[in-house]
Amino acid sequence: QGPGLGAPATEAMIAAWDVSIPPDGTGLPEGSGTSAQGAQIFNTKCIACHGPEGAGAANDRLVGGQGTLTSATPVRTIGSFWPYATTLYDYIHRAMPADNPQSLAPDEVYALCAYLLYLNGIVAEDAVMDATTLPTLLLGGDPDSAPDETYAAWQAALALPSVRGLVVGRTM
Repeated sequence: QGPGLGAPATEAMIAAWDVSIPPDGTGLPEGSGTSAQGAQIFNTKCIACHGPEGAGAANDRLVGGQGTLTSATPVRTIGSFWPYATTLYDYIHRAMPADNPQSLAPDEVYALCAYLLYLNGIVAEDAVMDATTLPTLLLGGDPDSAPDETYAAWQAALALPSVRGLVVGRTM
């Protein structure tokens, strides 16, 4: 007999948390969002932890850091470190806000993605993020020491059925 802590997880409990979105975007829900919408949501639900425009506060900085990963003081952000825009959707949807995870509607998550990608210089301010546009973005982060492998990964991403083009995030 165990220590009597908790209760066994039911299938419904497990299903509620089985919401991972892989790099190819499989499972992204319907909905869409813009940077302007995301800015409003961010300033209401995210700014206390992540600071104005994601520049950092109580929790991690979300913006900037391009070109720092090989320095003595790397800054790991969406724009410098994360490889796929779909990972951003996945993480925000599953874990944010920290005090109420999985509380954001798909439109809110897409809008936050658009805003954070815009702040990192990856998409235009008027870009619309949705289930067809988000998987087409490969953030890239700082190139690693094997550019041929990086380009091969990008070629594989271009072959995905949902990809109609490719925008590679900047590395500065």
